[in-house]
Amino acid sequence: MKKTNSPLRRVIVDYKKLTHDILDLLVTKYPDGYDEDNIITFKNAQNEVVECVEVRTNDTVYLVKISKRLVAAMEDFDPDEDQDDDDNEFDNHKEEENLEMDDSEE
Repeated sequence: MKKTNSPLRRVIVDYKKLTHDILDLLVTKYPDGYDEDNIITFKNAQNEVVECVEVRTNDTVYLVKISKRLVAAMEDFDPDEDQDDDDNEFDNHKEEENLEMDDSEE
């Protein structure tokens, strides 16, 4: 019986939707951070240039968009922390972002 190679799902992930599992994959693959050779660049449907780094699972290729917040999250990541703590950390970043936006609107 032949195995059929099913195509891998391709998912683009922004920092705002980064899960604990994907962050764990990133830190495992790039323990010292990524460099220019690891960056994948393409244009999206809006013709904007997008820069990502790639991580894979058995069935999915994740292209994680590069941002300053991604770098900070990778540096601060502790795989031994509870996921609930990480979710709160991401929520705190979102709250900080919202506060920054509120301040700039005044």
